[in-house]
Parts: sequence; structure tokens; C-alpha cells
Amino acid sequence: MLPGIDDGATDLAASLAMARMAAADGTRTIVVTPHQMGNFAHNRGDDIRARAAALQKEIDAADIPLSILPGGDVRIDDGMIEGLLSGDVLTLGDHGKHVLLELPHETYLPLEGLLAELKRHGMTGVLSHPERNRGLLQSPELLAPLVDSGCLMQVTAGSLMGTFGSASQRLSEWMVQQGLVHFLASDAHSPAKRRPLLNRAYLRMKELAGSEVALATCCDFPARVAAGKPVPRGRLLGAAKSAARGGWRRLFGSRRAA
Repeated sequence: MLPGIDDGATDLAASLAMARMAAADGTRTIVVTPHQMGNFAHNRGDDIRARAAALQKEIDAADIPLSILPGGDVRIDDGMIEGLLSGDVLTLGDHGKHVLLELPHETYLPLEGLLAELKRHGMTGVLSHPERNRGLLQSPELLAPLVDSGCLMQVTAGSLMGTFGSASQRLSEWMVQQGLVHFLASDAHSPAKRRPLLNRAYLRMKELAGSEVALATCCDFPARVAAGKPVPRGRLLGAAKSAARGGWRRLFGSRRAA
């Protein structure tokens, strides 16, 4: 959403158009996540912070009811931990708590060691769009152990709606039904394609897992991250699942918070 920094908004006009769309759709806070590391190692933390603050001023001047927070979509790469500790690589909301992790699109890389190292530094990994990773599409059984070990999962709204193909749609729906999704994100790139809209995907999430899970993944948990507060880890099971276990309640496979 930051103008001209990566493959997202091309200019300020596009950024403001996206801000208006998001606000009209009911969003009130956005953590901008330009790519960092990998091919975007030139995107430095201080520059992202400055650009986010500048965009917030433009949004305020345009009277759009939307708050912008800095963050990064961090490609897993050498030097990532050092960058996070120095502040050059950004956590979500810049609170030093939650790291949005991006795998290479074409393959899966074992994450257990990285997740453990993040934990040693008081940080929690949030895996970005796992439903679009080819390795995980081929081996979805890898997802549950990651969640059970404390990794949080963020699914793209467009995946639930079929934007990225039927395979990603099926995997994202299965993940929701298995309690393996903690966040639903727009992953917005422009006002024309991959727009900053969540409402339709929220309704689909509600159909798949119930209102409690839909509210948690679209509202409650993102708000916690934006405020630098812990998010419950483990599987998130909604009314349909927990009813079979004796009641309507939000049930976590683990009661730890990250």
C-alpha cells in the first residue's frame, strides 16, 4: 500500500484510492507490509517507517478514517534475525513481537529452527499465505505441526474467494475448518487488482467456521497484533467444532499466547 516501494501501489493516488476502499469496506487499521529481505533487501526499516508516517499524513488530510502502521513481509533469508534485532527488518506494527514470514513461492523450507530462534528473542512467526506455497499445497500435513508448535498462520482473503485458483482455495478452506488460521489478510497490491477488501472473505470465513472464528481472524487477533499484544497460539476451533466437544466456545489446542 505504500506508494512506489515494491510491487504494490504505484503512486500516492493509488495508495489513497486503496485507503478509501479499505475504509468503505469497514477496515479501520492497516499494517502495511512491503517486502523485505530477498529481492527487496533494499527496503530498510527506517524508510518504511518514514513512508508509513507520510502516508498517514496524506490519509488524514484526505479525511479518510484509517490508521496506518509500519511492518514488513519478510522473505526468509540469511541475516533476518540480525535485521529484526537491529530494527532494520520490521515486525508487524513495529512492536518487536510478531514477524510476518514469507516462504519462497515454489518450495517449502523447514521452519522449526527459525521459529525457535524467534521465540528465544521474544518474537512469534506468522506465516504469510501458506495456502499459496507450492510445497505446502503438495504436503498440507506439514501445517498442523507448525501451528501446534506455536506458529501463527495468515491466509489471504482472495484465496478463500478463489482468486488464486482452486487449489489454494481448497487448502485455505481446509485450514480454516481444521483451526489452522489465525489471521485473514487482504494482501492488497492495488485499487484495481488484489484490492484491500475483506468483507466478502469474512462472510465466507463465517460460513466455514462460525462467527467466533470469523471475528477472531478478521478483527480480534489483528487488533492484538496492531497493539503489540499477545495472540493465543494453537488451533482455533469455532462453534461447529467445539459444539461436538460439549459447548459453544472458542477452543484452542494450546492456551499459550504469542
